[in-house]
Amino acid sequence: MHTRPPRVSIWRAVWRLLRACTHIVAGLLTVLLRFPRLSPEQREIRVQVWSREMIARLGIRLEVQGDATLPGPLLLVSNHISWLDITSLHAARFCRFVSKADVKAWPLIGALASGVGTLFIERESRRDAMRVVHHMADSLRAGDVLAVFPEGTTGEGVELLPFHANLLQAAIAADAPVQPVALQFIDTHSGDRSLAPCYVGDDTLVGSVWRTVRARGITVRIVFGELQRAEGRERRAWAAGLRETIVQLRQPPAPR
Repeated sequence: MHTRPPRVSIWRAVWRLLRACTHIVAGLLTVLLRFPRLSPEQREIRVQVWSREMIARLGIRLEVQGDATLPGPLLLVSNHISWLDITSLHAARFCRFVSKADVKAWPLIGALASGVGTLFIERESRRDAMRVVHHMADSLRAGDVLAVFPEGTTGEGVELLPFHANLLQAAIAADAPVQPVALQFIDTHSGDRSLAPCYVGDDTLVGSVWRTVRARGITVRIVFGELQRAEGRERRAWAAGLRETIVQLRQPPAPR
């Protein structure tokens, strides 16, 4: 049974929202003014620290399971629920995301995403998808850690959508391993899935953000699975197998 988490007062929600907005502005200033003088390692640390502070300001607790420290080359493959997914995964570890081009136009968030090296893709353009696949393969060969959401859009957080396989071609071309990642938002008090941060269907970004800051006690649980390699599988078969792995990783732990 999935129930809406208890809500905090409007004033507390507004306070969370104001603190989050000031943190976004501070992050943007850091990207514009300080990143040019920092090493790649220093930038990665800044992004992770900023992301952890961001979800804390929104009243969300981070829970990480599995090995979130594996080095590149590596392609992370995760399910997709919310506008919070990128920040949540960055809070667990640094990676470069492949994201839909729409995000680039979001106020402030788009500039932040660009500043941390996000690769943007036009979902309707096959030619652009191939450009991104080639860029991803080059980045993996250079030792980067990339992350994709193969559902292609956000789901409701209960059932996973079918996985698109195109971007997995980059891992095959670069002979790079893939790490499946299961992401879900949990009502901290009841242990049920929380639908507050979902961003799907008729939801607006503003409405989803407001539900999130009004919710009381959300935990984002991120489970990192075991490494996989293609081992001769073509990308569609591999995508289907990764989807089933993530479904299993999202199951609640067995009682002791």
